[in-house]
Amino acid sequence: MKAAIVTAQGLALQEVPVPKPGPQQILVKLRAIGLNRADLGVAAGHAHGAVGGIGAIPGLEAAGEIAECGSEVPAHLKPGMRVMGGMAASYAEYALADWGRVSLVPDANMSWEVAATLPVALQTMHNAVVTHGLCAPGSAIMIQGASSGVGLMGLQIARLMGASVVVGSSTNPEKRARLAEFGATLAVDTNDPAWVKQVLDATEGRGVDAVVDQISGPLVSQTLAATRILGRIINVGRLGGAVADFDFDLHAARRISYIGVTFRTRSNEEVREIVRLMRQDLWAALEAGKLALPLDRVFHLDEVHAALAHMKANAHFGKIAMVTG
Repeated sequence: MKAAIVTAQGLALQEVPVPKPGPQQILVKLRAIGLNRADLGVAAGHAHGAVGGIGAIPGLEAAGEIAECGSEVPAHLKPGMRVMGGMAASYAEYALADWGRVSLVPDANMSWEVAATLPVALQTMHNAVVTHGLCAPGSAIMIQGASSGVGLMGLQIARLMGASVVVGSSTNPEKRARLAEFGATLAVDTNDPAWVKQVLDATEGRGVDAVVDQISGPLVSQTLAATRILGRIINVGRLGGAVADFDFDLHAARRISYIGVTFRTRSNEEVREIVRLMRQDLWAALEAGKLALPLDRVFHLDEVHAALAHMKANAHFGKIAMVTG
């Protein structure tokens, strides 16, 4: 099969053997691949959890047809079925996935490209907004870094679960202007010193119940100030920096729960449960077209360098995909 492999000279397309599924894995003939920002680091030779270095294949999510099932895969999954899900090493024509990380592609004429760009956003944001953020009818939820594909899904999930105040942040004015299309009741620019006051004004001075924080870095203490007493901050990403000054006194005074989440240290059993809960709450809405992400641009796997450059430029809105055919 063709795959994008990390080499000493950089990322290169090479012919490599098709992998064989283990007992609880499925082999998927990929039709489309979703791009995520973590792929940039792996493609550059850096580690992302247990993945990385020379010989690594980037990729976190994809969609395609089951080609082969391991001996312990449940009977409801069979060769030929259309599936989408979290799949490591997906910058390739075939990839392996744990059977519990995939879902059947909805039958509402969903394209491969769209299906490939949804799994990470759905799983990450259901876990952050609902499981850890405790979003419920009447909640006030903020998504820091809301103009990414994952962020846009977070806004939609918050509204779907009944949040009455949904705050999204973006420092790009064009992207910020579009957040209302995806459920934001307030869009803020975190480069504006008044953004915390805007959030407090929107919540009658209390602050939001939960922040799903994809930025972290130097914004963290301002984020504490925008979160209500006994609220929650879910640390999903660190696009603004992994290390920063933290106002411990404000954290204690507001008695905020600061929760770190990542898929890198979760077991297969934990991820299976995350996927199950996500489907339980969101699948009917997805099938009905109530949850969707804009597809910014589609590349071919042969254009992997151009696709990564497009993502690195950070000019896109929504998701980027690659197709294999």
